[in-house]
Amino acid sequence: MKTVDLRSDTVTRPTKEMFDAILKADLGDDVLGDEPTVQKLERLAAEMAGKEAAVYVPSGTMGNQIAICCHTQPGDVIIAEEEAHILYYEVGAPAILANVITRNVPSIRGILDPDEVEKRVMQRSLHTPGSTLLCIENTHNRAGGTITSIERMKELNAVARKHGMKVHLDGARVFNAAVALGVPLTSIISHVDSVSMCLSKGLRSPVGSVLCGPTEFIERARIWRKRLGGGMRQAGILAACGIVSLTKMVDRLAEDHKRCRTLFAALKDLPGLTIDPETVQTNILIVQSQRPAVEWVKALGEKGVDFFPFGEYRFRLVLHADVDDAQVERAIGAFKLTAEHFAKSPAAV
Repeated sequence: MKTVDLRSDTVTRPTKEMFDAILKADLGDDVLGDEPTVQKLERLAAEMAGKEAAVYVPSGTMGNQIAICCHTQPGDVIIAEEEAHILYYEVGAPAILANVITRNVPSIRGILDPDEVEKRVMQRSLHTPGSTLLCIENTHNRAGGTITSIERMKELNAVARKHGMKVHLDGARVFNAAVALGVPLTSIISHVDSVSMCLSKGLRSPVGSVLCGPTEFIERARIWRKRLGGGMRQAGILAACGIVSLTKMVDRLAEDHKRCRTLFAALKDLPGLTIDPETVQTNILIVQSQRPAVEWVKALGEKGVDFFPFGEYRFRLVLHADVDDAQVERAIGAFKLTAEHFAKSPAAV
């Protein structure tokens, strides 16, 4: 029986329509500037984001780091939530690539408080570096797919503008936020200078993200993409999938959110597990466990349900297009059996 793969929405497989689009893609050389399918994807992404231009990049990490490099100078300060993806999962890239200093901001459920951000703004002087960039993550991965509201986006933008800072949005799952809020994507993105949007998570493309922003910013981003080895040749093969993602895969994210709520409802009262209901907003569940998370991962893995530990006593479950209703029910059954077993046996020492 097929494994119920809840490790991440990055495991989604391309659709038949994507494979058909690959076969029909008009190709060129993107580095030489004549890749028509890539250009079509970039125009579409920029239009959806309400930005002047866009550049196709291999990954969300590259999109985020290019944005930081373009918005800052070596020695500048960037401000980000303390468990933001750009700090936690991008291998120290801000320090290595952009040579910037990072000031971390604690948060409640991944949502930045404008007052806490402002406390960490540094003014450039003979003795201190200057803060030039605020980074926001929406939805927030490690907090459980939580959404920064439009009103909070406005407030954070106002703090940044007050201090002459730019704002970059790590929008790896920003489409999830827009669908959950029932608003156009531009309602969220209009409050930032740049945004990196993943095509390879819930939107099902095999590879790629799109970095959007002002035309001059994107031209500099293309230089950084080349510098980092991200220039691709007949990338229209991949971009063709991205076009399908943006035109056909956005609305269906609501199905992932619904299944996430179904899973939450079934797991929240199981012995040994707790879930903060305030974090159940999109397609990610963060579960606290009384037993070590690795024991849950091992036990469920033996029952055909895969997921990752997210700390010593915490694990993450991610819903996506390749997990249907039947698989959710299988996962629920496996969790119930495991919870019953654990309740009868002492935790491993």
